[in-house]
This record gives sequence, structure tokens and C-alpha cells, in this order.
Amino acid sequence: MRQFGMPVARPRESYAQSVHAMALADGQGGASCADCHGAHAIFRGADPRSNIFRFRVPDTCGRCHTEIRRTYGESVHGQAIARGVTGAAVCTDCHGEHAVLSPADRASPVYSANVSTEACSRCHADERLNARYNLPADRVLSYQESYHGLSARAGSLRVANCASCHGVHNILPSSDPRSTVAPANLAATCGKCHPGAGTRFAIGPVHTSPEDASNRAVYWIRWFYLILIPATVGFMFLHNLLDLIKKARLRFLAQRSRPQLLRMTLNERWQHLLLLVSFFVLVWTGFALRYPESFWAQPIVAWEERWPARAWLHRGAAVVMLAAAALHLLYLATNPAARRRWRNFLPRWADWTEFRQRLAFNLGLRQTLPRLSEMSYVEKVEYWAVVWGTALMALTGLVLWSTDFALRNLTKWVLDVAAVIHYYEAILATLAIVVWHFYSVLFDPDQYPMEWTWITGTTDAEHWSARRKPAAPEAPPPPRKEKEGGAEE
Repeated sequence: MRQFGMPVARPRESYAQSVHAMALADGQGGASCADCHGAHAIFRGADPRSNIFRFRVPDTCGRCHTEIRRTYGESVHGQAIARGVTGAAVCTDCHGEHAVLSPADRASPVYSANVSTEACSRCHADERLNARYNLPADRVLSYQESYHGLSARAGSLRVANCASCHGVHNILPSSDPRSTVAPANLAATCGKCHPGAGTRFAIGPVHTSPEDASNRAVYWIRWFYLILIPATVGFMFLHNLLDLIKKARLRFLAQRSRPQLLRMTLNERWQHLLLLVSFFVLVWTGFALRYPESFWAQPIVAWEERWPARAWLHRGAAVVMLAAAALHLLYLATNPAARRRWRNFLPRWADWTEFRQRLAFNLGLRQTLPRLSEMSYVEKVEYWAVVWGTALMALTGLVLWSTDFALRNLTKWVLDVAAVIHYYEAILATLAIVVWHFYSVLFDPDQYPMEWTWITGTTDAEHWSARRKPAAPEAPPPPRKEKEGGAEE
């Protein structure tokens, strides 16, 4: 194909799938290559002498489809082609060129489910074409937002598509008395699907949008609900928020009035705060790049034209998270007590035993609630997930951040692999926090509405001892040797 400058790839293979090829194979006289392109006088498609020149396509197809050619010639598309309008639809725009499939074939552009999404929308959703020929720009969108359009998108084959109302080849302007969408014919057109639909059923515009002020009833009702919904839900939210704050405060004060057990030092709480803030900023700004059209991404991506706020926030949060990791390592290196507590995060066989016991209790196979270790498998999963996720996201993030360096020193597939890992690891980390960590500190009925340890550093000692095994006593520090004369080393 490239050798002869042919713009169409694999035309023979496409033609072999078509109704023409199948009819020819069955001996029913289907169109062959020569029927469309000619036998000896074959010219390029852009040549006005060619049978497949755009303005000659209807006549070429009309050699076999004579009645359809006559009907098409009277339609808005046929009349536009006759006037030399290059943007008007011809046969091949809707049916294809070589792979002309049956309307009953699911792959066909004129299959019932595809008419509105592939055949008609190809032109009528084109902003430049609509502007060039002064066509209404909202026809496809208003159809898609209607009951018909929504049902079609859900897969219904019974619901009306564009051709159900406007016709197939006999598409005429609504001002033509012969048109199926002429005011006098709307009752009959709608009645094909809605038997008994009277003339009043068809009164009013069809392609309407709630944003269109000309449709006053729908327009003002929309505005009524745009005010009512946030006012009503806002009141409900504020009422319940005040109730939640009050009850949480009373529970917090009741808990603080009982003996407390230290669970997080001040240093550890600062580490947690840095991790918390940087994590959620990274989630927001990272997924905003992937899904910029989402409503939650708009506050940050709206700045992109003037200043890359999203990128700088994302990188800044990454630096904060790495700083929190460095602070954690420094804390372990300089604090012997922290190192002793850190050893409790190392996996043990008892973790598997506690997991099986908890699972058996939750499934009703065990009668008593098993007590967990001071650092149970729940906390260990959280901790090592953070370690793994931070290391992996930092490594891939640095590769993506230093693109120029990576392109000079690494192969392209390394960047591709880093991007894929960074995206899917972000999904994993976010869901892990929501599903695993949020349950244990927020949604667990024993903790709801929140475990306050990350703020106060302490937890209810009585509640803790009822659900946890006693902590193993710390080994005493080794005795110091005395030098001669009684002085300690």
C-alpha cells in the first residue's frame, strides 16, 4: 500500500468482511472492486474523474441502490452534496468504505446501538463542522442526556436513536412537510414507539437542555434545585457535624478521665502528622494529573495555564514525606527506647496465630475475642506497607521527576515501568489506607468516631488491656563495670 501511495490500509481484508464480498461469494451479485473503482479508468479518490470522488460517491452507490439514491438525493445531506458542500455526509461516512457491514452487525456504524454514538455524532458532535456550517451544537449532547440517550448508552436496543425520529436516508429539515420531525408529523413519529401519543405529546422543543433559558420551565426548575440541594444537604451536614463534634468531645473527655497508656511519643506524633499531610496532598495532586476533569481536581488543575501549582505541590509533598522518613530513621538511630519498641514491628510466628484466631472469632468459629500483642499484625501490616510504599514511590517518583537525567542515562522502558508502578502503587496505597488503616482508627466500632492517640499520644489503659496481651517486660540494661578505685566505666 505504501509503495503505491494508497491511504487505506488492508482494503482487501476489509472488503472481505463486507456484505458485498459475502453476497459475491454466495453468487448474489455483490459489488466488486471494479463496480466502485472502475475497470480501466481508475483514478485517485481526490480526482474529480474518480468514481469514488466524494461528490460522486452517491451516484456510484446508486448504481445498485437506486431507490436509496433517489431518497438520499432529496435529503438534507443529498441536497448539500449537490450544492458542493464538502462537509455533508455521503454513503461512506455512515456505512464505511470497504468494510460495509450489515445494519444487524454489532460492529457496523449503523447498528442500532451505534447510530447515535458513531454514525451521526461523527459529524454533529464536531465543533468545527458545526461552527463552519452554522449547525446546532447541542444536538448530540442533548440526546445523550435524554432518557433515550441514557438508555442507549446503557445498551438498550429498543430505545429511539437519531434515525428512529429523523429517518435514515430520508432526512429532511423540520420545515419540510414530508419530514418525520415536521410539527404535523411528530405525533405519528413518536407514536411508532409510544402508541396513542397525541398531538399534545409532541408540543414543545425536543432537543432541550436544562441550561437553555428558552425552555423556561425546565430552566427555572433546574435553578430551584441547584439552590435547594446545597441548602438542604448543607443544613443536614452542619447539623450532623455539630452532633458528631459534641459526642466525640464528650467521649474524648470521658476517655481522658480514665487512666492513660502512652502509645506515641511527641516525636512520633510529629512524624505521623508529616506523613499524614504529605500523603493526602500526594494522593490529591497525583490523581488530579490522571483525572483532571474530575470535580475534586478542578481547584488545583485550574491553575495550570498560569502556574503549575499541582506539580509543585506534588513534588513538595514528596519532599516532606521523604523528610518524615529521614526523621524516622534518625529517631531510631538516636533513641534506644525507640529501637527496642521498633523490634516489636518485626514479623513473628505469633502474628499468624493471632490472625487465625481473630478470623475464627469473626466467622463465629471461636467464642472468645482473642487478645492481640502490643504490636499486632494489624499495626505491622500498616507499618511495613508504609515502608514499602514510601520506598517504591520515592524511587519511581525520582525517576519521573528527573526526566532529563533519565532520558540521558536510562532506556525508555525504564521510564514506562516507573510510570506504571507509580500509578498502580498509588492506587494500592490509597485503598490500603482507606480500607485497612481507616477502619482500625476510625470505623472500628471500638474506636468510633476516632482513635485519639495520634493527637494525645495516649489511649485508654483499661480499654487497651482488655484487648491486648500484657507487654513483655523490657530487659534491664547491662550492668556497668566498675574500674579500680570504685569509679564506673
